[in-house]
Amino acid sequence: MELNQGASPATVDLTAVIVAMVDGDPCILTVRSGTSGPDTLPCGPLQPDHRTLQAGLRSWVEYQTGLKLGYMEQLYTFADRDRFNGETTSGEGVRPVSVAYLALVHDADLQTSPETDWQPWYDYLPWEDWRTERPPVVDTLLDGLGSWVDAAPTVQKRRRRAERLRLTFANGAAPWDEERSLERYELLYGARLISEAWHDQGLTPPVDVYGRPDRPMATDHRRILATAVGRLRGKIKYRPLLFELMPPQFTLLQLQRTAEALSGTRLHKQNFRRLVERQQLVEETGEHETQTGGRPARLMRFRPAVTLERPAPGVGVKATGRIARSQG
Repeated sequence: MELNQGASPATVDLTAVIVAMVDGDPCILTVRSGTSGPDTLPCGPLQPDHRTLQAGLRSWVEYQTGLKLGYMEQLYTFADRDRFNGETTSGEGVRPVSVAYLALVHDADLQTSPETDWQPWYDYLPWEDWRTERPPVVDTLLDGLGSWVDAAPTVQKRRRRAERLRLTFANGAAPWDEERSLERYELLYGARLISEAWHDQGLTPPVDVYGRPDRPMATDHRRILATAVGRLRGKIKYRPLLFELMPPQFTLLQLQRTAEALSGTRLHKQNFRRLVERQQLVEETGEHETQTGGRPARLMRFRPAVTLERPAPGVGVKATGRIARSQG
């Protein structure tokens, strides 16, 4: 759908970050382009017959993937003029406006069309996964970002760059903030340490952009993904969105592993369980999981009444700690 106001025409594209837990990893639904191009999120233009933005996106997602969306919320509106390097088909001088949404689905809904794939989101953002160890790629990125800071043309800009680096990548005394995923992506983009920064300038990126093969996404879709990751990490702390990704019955350990997978952090087992019990987020089903390899674990389910009892019934995840930079 094209909007014309004076000399500034624009197209409105609807994009969905659809998240599900697959084999213990948060995955996003991608659509094959039919070429060797980068992965694409489900998307499509707003059409005149779409009653609302959400209705339009639901229609495109069902058409492209066969999936009928349940929970969905608007993420952000992206309208940067120079971030697409002419990859859209909107026409010269037409600014693409992308309205992005976050959707969550259960594993029971994973059957989609042959043209789609569920991909782990950490394949696109490997520096965000701190569950088991400090990601090795972080040290390489810090070296590249350090060179970017040193290359600033003025002392003032060098200080601003150094402060951004300190806050986003916990370089120094600043703690790691898992919700800053978009800021980390933007920092890497500005330092040309990811492929999209090269493509958007009409350049061919190095084979190993940051010491390993990069996995870009079409147009601005990895930026949208980074936005979704930060939004979901923040909201599970004060809204019961975690349970949108859980099966009807689950163990407390399964719930913890899902919270860890989404936040990209390790959580203290007993603290997590005390928090869940104190918040009264779950209730026992009276059944047990017998496939644990040890003592049968109690099966739980989400307690919907909690949303009426308090304004912020979420799982306040808190990492057990950070792993120091490796010494070469």
